[in-house]
Amino acid sequence: MKLAENKATLSFSNGSPSVDLPVYQGSVGPDVIDIRKLYGQTGMFTYDPGFLSTASCQSAITYIDGDKGELLYRGYPIEQLATQCDYLDTCYLLLKGELPKQEERSEFHKLVLSHTMVNEQMQFFLRGFRRDAHPMAVLTGLIGALSAFYHDSTDINNPEHRHVAAIRLIAKMPTLVAMAYKYGVGQPYMYPRNELSYAGNFLRMMFGTPCEDYKVNPVIERAMDRIFILHADHEQNASTSTVRLCGSSGTNPFAAIAAGVACLWGPAHGGANEACLNMLEDIQRQGGVAKVGQFMEQVKDKNSGVKLMGFGHRVYKNYDPRAKLMQETCNEVLAELGLENDPLFKLAKELEKIALEDDYFVQRKLYPNVDFYSGIVQRAIGIPVSLFTGIFALARTVGWIAQLNEMLADPEYKIGRPRQLFTGYVARDVKPVSER
Repeated sequence: MKLAENKATLSFSNGSPSVDLPVYQGSVGPDVIDIRKLYGQTGMFTYDPGFLSTASCQSAITYIDGDKGELLYRGYPIEQLATQCDYLDTCYLLLKGELPKQEERSEFHKLVLSHTMVNEQMQFFLRGFRRDAHPMAVLTGLIGALSAFYHDSTDINNPEHRHVAAIRLIAKMPTLVAMAYKYGVGQPYMYPRNELSYAGNFLRMMFGTPCEDYKVNPVIERAMDRIFILHADHEQNASTSTVRLCGSSGTNPFAAIAAGVACLWGPAHGGANEACLNMLEDIQRQGGVAKVGQFMEQVKDKNSGVKLMGFGHRVYKNYDPRAKLMQETCNEVLAELGLENDPLFKLAKELEKIALEDDYFVQRKLYPNVDFYSGIVQRAIGIPVSLFTGIFALARTVGWIAQLNEMLADPEYKIGRPRQLFTGYVARDVKPVSER
């Protein structure tokens, strides 16, 4: 971050003296106006609901250009990472800033894959949940509970503790997600196998049983790995900001990540692909492909209350680069599993076709997003809709940790404390009950 040559001058129409504010330049993206001293100089705050125009931190991890449809992890385009690297390579990159060399890669993969087991008592903790509990409710509890099992890595101010907690969280998340799934369907838990890949191990823990050996399908394994890479980080979104804000209080890494999981659960964030599949299933029940045109007309009608899920994005005003990659994977998986003619997938293709050709959607840049395709892929693989957000949380854990560690290493970081525009009562006196 460097000071730009120009300054921003804030002037007031009421005659108050104007204020000069520093302007900073990042390596790419919009400049920022430094308002840290604004309150001290003027007695005023800024007002920015949702923080849509506010840079809450400086970061060197992920960059998004929504107009161009560009996503970079540490400067590398997501398209290159998704096709030339695996998820653990991406984890190394996000955590350490560079892609691993061959020896570093081998050591990191071995380190993560040798810490995939969880304390056996986690099974007993899990039994306290109802069998029909939403997996995200279960995961929020399990991840928060990790701090009760791993006391030796809970000091957020200790770099070694943060490193150990990072490896444990990345390694154990697939195990916890699979345990939550197995518990819900009443099947025995499958212990991890360290000789398998990160994605292959997860698939075996999800779909294997003690009755027979589970053979990992390389096409499905690659698809799962790509889902993880595409969801690994996404700049200062709601859940990442939650992790940073939570971590700014000095709480332990497990609690901060649990807070991120809780935030991700919302249908406007990580639950978007779950909402997308529910939408497709609703259209299917109403008549399937024959009803797609009618449904899209309802979407256009502002008074209908019908929403199109899985299209458009808060940041991307162009085609989401992750969606293009996920579309390729979607076609590969459907072909591998012989599901090209599955009614729900045919319905999704028809929905996609209309959205890409109809002027109403094209003009509004409502392109299919990553949630649209990842939901279809996960359903094809056999992952239940209720677990989609759990998969997202698994993938995003490394991004949360990288962002948390970056914040803690920043000498300018402070405990988060947003301000407000107060619109309630001014000071008043309490009256006796008889006079109220």
